[in-house]
Amino acid sequence: MIHDFSKLEKKLGIKFKNQNLLKQAHIHRSFLNENPEFKLEHNERLEFLGDAVLELAVTEYLYQNYKNPEGELTNWRAALVNALMLSKKAKSLGLNDYLFLSRGESKDKGKAREIILANTFEALIGAIYLDQGFNTVKKFIKKYLLIELPDIIKNKLYLDPKSKLQEITQEIFNITPIYQVLSQWGPDHAKKFKVGVYLNNFLLGEGEGSSKQEAQIVAAHRALEIQSWKRYQENGKNNK
Repeated sequence: MIHDFSKLEKKLGIKFKNQNLLKQAHIHRSFLNENPEFKLEHNERLEFLGDAVLELAVTEYLYQNYKNPEGELTNWRAALVNALMLSKKAKSLGLNDYLFLSRGESKDKGKAREIILANTFEALIGAIYLDQGFNTVKKFIKKYLLIELPDIIKNKLYLDPKSKLQEITQEIFNITPIYQVLSQWGPDHAKKFKVGVYLNNFLLGEGEGSSKQEAQIVAAHRALEIQSWKRYQENGKNNK
């Protein structure tokens, strides 16, 4: 397995002092399960750090540039740092080409890969912070993530998907969606959750995230994307 990280450095516009940090940001736990002799650790600790650094950088930017109420700023931040957005950014930067994965994970191109990419983006933030400092991290986040903010505000993409979904299902069916944890995994400091959103026993959507709340938001977003309540309208009564 050959990964030329100098090409990624050029794309990111960052020359790492310690390129091993950049490599480690792309190492999934599954790879080390198959390659225990590999000299670097997996990326979960970097992800833990990057998650906090990302939230601080985005929060600082919003505080310094917008006078809006706390609630609006919180919603804008959530729209910027959720798993769907981070996965999208990871793909646009080509991080998928640099992942160290097990053979099994390499074959999975679905939702699991999206979560891995979102986590890798956070780990990358952690790696940049350790190698280059907070100012470089802020420039990186402004260049690659905060450019999404005008579109989020203009098109009101920051509105809570859970509230939007509930509004729709209440209006059409007079039913409130219910969220159930389907599975959870990972160490305590990097726990992951998979959540399903249901009308009665009809599954509207699934989502994964680093908290139950984040997974619920992703599940609601999926349901809104595919408008799955229309399938419930046609078939839901058979699943009650």
